[in-house]
Amino acid sequence: EMCLSITGLMEHRDEETYNPKIPSGTIELEAHRIDVLGRVYKQLPFEIQTSKEIREDVRLKYRYLDLRNAKVKDNIVFRSKVISYLRQKMTDMGFLEIQTPILCASSPEGARDYIVPSRKFKGKFYALPQAPQQYKQLLMASGFDKYFQIAPCFRDEDARADRSPGEFYQLDFEMSFVTQEDVFKVGEEVLHDTFVKFAPE
Repeated sequence: EMCLSITGLMEHRDEETYNPKIPSGTIELEAHRIDVLGRVYKQLPFEIQTSKEIREDVRLKYRYLDLRNAKVKDNIVFRSKVISYLRQKMTDMGFLEIQTPILCASSPEGARDYIVPSRKFKGKFYALPQAPQQYKQLLMASGFDKYFQIAPCFRDEDARADRSPGEFYQLDFEMSFVTQEDVFKVGEEVLHDTFVKFAPE
């Protein structure tokens, strides 16, 4: 595939060439100038439109091509929409979004920590958080009674069906002076409304 820049006049299609099945089905471009911005010098390793049928190691090696596949791109756009909705939903429910630190002290939980050596302090290490548990408890004690974030979590463990090996993101939230039922109520409302909105997609 080549990358082209085309300058011209956009016009309505004739009835004979009208095609509602494609995004440009009602218009056509009368090209006045064509410039080649990026030329292909050898065959691509796979067809862009069928990249999801290719072996995963090949797709990852040429990830910049795989991301051009419409289905792959749609998944990324869909994820962005869900995260935007979750942020708005939590904000509307009175929660404050706060990002907690990524480099922290080691506090082993269910999995092993990812360790980051300090360049400045020889023999000292940071850990990547398995979850923001300690920080959100600190926030509650500091008077921030409703907190949330789309939290990155790092765990040195094997891959699972529902997450990538080593890292994943989760909707993390905490509230002060509430019961277990209050927490369940928030979680159920957020999950229910999110699925109602996005299940058709």
